[in-house]
Amino acid sequence: MMGPTLLLVLGLLVASCMGDVYMHNPRGSNNRLNEQSANRDNANRMFDSQNNNRGGYNAGDQKVQGGFSSEDEIYYMKYFQSGAEADTYLTIEWTNQHGCGGNEEDDPHKLNCNIVLQYMVQDEEPLTDDNRFTRIRDGSSRNTIGYNRGGENENKANYDNRRSNNVQLNRGMEEPFEFYDDCYRRERNKGLFTADQELRDNDFGVSSAIYTRQNPQGTRRGYECPEERDYYPYWHPTPWIDIAVLTDDITRCSYYESESYNTKPKGICRGVRFDDGLPDLEPYSQWNNQEDCEEEGGTWFEKYSYIETLNVNQATCLAYDNTFKDEYSYLWAPAEFGENPTCLVRPPMVYCDQAGWSRVNHLGSGRDGVPLNYTWKIPYFPSGSSKLAVVRIRYNISTDDYDPWNTDASSNFDIVNGVLSPVTNNPNVDVGTMSNKPLRLAVNTAQFGRTFQDRSHIMTLRPRSDMGSNPDAQTCNIYNLNVRGKRGNIVQTYPAVEYDFFPNRFSISETDCLHIQWTGSNTHNNGNPAGDGQAGDAGEGTGGTDRHNIVQIADPNSNYPLPWEQATMFKEAEVLWSYIPNLSDPADLAVVLASAGYYQCLKADTCPGESVEDKDSMNKLLNNAPPSFEGVVVQLKAGVYHFICSRNNNFTNRSQKGMITVTR
Repeated sequence: MMGPTLLLVLGLLVASCMGDVYMHNPRGSNNRLNEQSANRDNANRMFDSQNNNRGGYNAGDQKVQGGFSSEDEIYYMKYFQSGAEADTYLTIEWTNQHGCGGNEEDDPHKLNCNIVLQYMVQDEEPLTDDNRFTRIRDGSSRNTIGYNRGGENENKANYDNRRSNNVQLNRGMEEPFEFYDDCYRRERNKGLFTADQELRDNDFGVSSAIYTRQNPQGTRRGYECPEERDYYPYWHPTPWIDIAVLTDDITRCSYYESESYNTKPKGICRGVRFDDGLPDLEPYSQWNNQEDCEEEGGTWFEKYSYIETLNVNQATCLAYDNTFKDEYSYLWAPAEFGENPTCLVRPPMVYCDQAGWSRVNHLGSGRDGVPLNYTWKIPYFPSGSSKLAVVRIRYNISTDDYDPWNTDASSNFDIVNGVLSPVTNNPNVDVGTMSNKPLRLAVNTAQFGRTFQDRSHIMTLRPRSDMGSNPDAQTCNIYNLNVRGKRGNIVQTYPAVEYDFFPNRFSISETDCLHIQWTGSNTHNNGNPAGDGQAGDAGEGTGGTDRHNIVQIADPNSNYPLPWEQATMFKEAEVLWSYIPNLSDPADLAVVLASAGYYQCLKADTCPGESVEDKDSMNKLLNNAPPSFEGVVVQLKAGVYHFICSRNNNFTNRSQKGMITVTR
């Protein structure tokens, strides 16, 4: 039976391998982990990016020297959650190559586009052999996590052994094993337009959801489901929570808002027993619609999206509505099929708006000269527990050579029934003026309508209670100041970017809080293989290493730091939180930021063994400072402040400068 009707074809008009979307803050991996080469080592490690092999940033290091060898040695960026009384803002930045934005009425572009931002979240816990099946991780191996399909008539013991043998502790994982296993077995949506692509069947004889027009051979990347990846909004449950849809056609916003998984539950077939007579239920099904599911003895389960569950009774749960924050709702329902109902904290409605304008064939800023970005309000989690999260961006572009909203399977190439696809691979066209001498077009129907993707490395979302008892920490809005880029000059880093603060120009008030934090790698050597770009890691300090600090300058044209006697940025700053214990003195704060955390204070009697007075000398190029800085949360007094990184700011080569305006 035909599955759900066509919802939306998303993709990109392009015939070459260069298309691409790259996330720069938080740092997008593009499937990189800890490579010393300019090229990533494994394009199929975690997800299907469709991007150039040179893109992306390594996961952060904690150690001063060398890379990581286990998950606990990776530095996760740590952001504070929004609170019950105030919010936390993280600006997401990216570049997309083929343009976006505009509208059909008065500002038409050369293509149709959407930018879809999402995140995945779960409770934070150390990675162990017991939780490796569900705990998201960057991994310490660049190999793809394992998978085999198992038998057609599988019992529970067979399934458990198969899952245990495939889910390796040291491999990166975001979607869980069950998500891909179900995708492999579930019939694909046969209402979708596939042009003249020939989609395969799986080993069970089912043309399943791992086969799409863009992925006709069913190539696996991590545990990502290709059908879910290629289409939005998706019609089955997904582990991803929507943040925003940025579109060239805002008349579609009501559709996105109503069909988003944040708003609408999605159905999945469950309740079929394993072939061993025991009461255990298979966590997968071939059937992709309610009618077939129930005819085959299954149950069509409507699953809701949620950001967390609360351990409270039903009456308490339902009484929470609007108690914490207006944008959240609370539902008493099972989190998974077969489980008892629990209190689900539902996400807010997806934000939808006009996409920022960017030009075609260009990885750069928008019309206003500012990088493409969206400021995400990090969620508030009523449980007060710490979370692990990952952010995903998808860049979806299509053409007007066929109607992407109304072209479905009835237009798929079918020579037997005389159906010709509106687009075909590399067609010859006669323009009518050259005496039957045709022209060939560069068209690949697997890419004529295409989705690109990038994802962040794993991050931590910490509750406000971790900041201590200072009431200002609970009531201030937190803005994040980070560093983007990696070591190398503009050619060597491309399509990543060189170092800069991000945001590098912004405004806050005296009552707002500023969280200063960055991460870096010790293996950004950008060596060979370098693909179709230049190898090399031009820069200061030890080769391959990222290091950053903050020192104040007088104005944006200056390149020399101000001495402490003339500096004003931190003179009256209040430290609300620091990863360094008991940091409060403004002079100590300036020392910590100037030394990238190498020194923890100025005087030996304040922090014995970690001070400027009694610790071994800091290398002037920060070579012996840590690559990642967990940071400080501060409130600054009114003023306009300019600052640089002393190591990387190299006039005529690269500028790493920032400016912050603090108002009363």
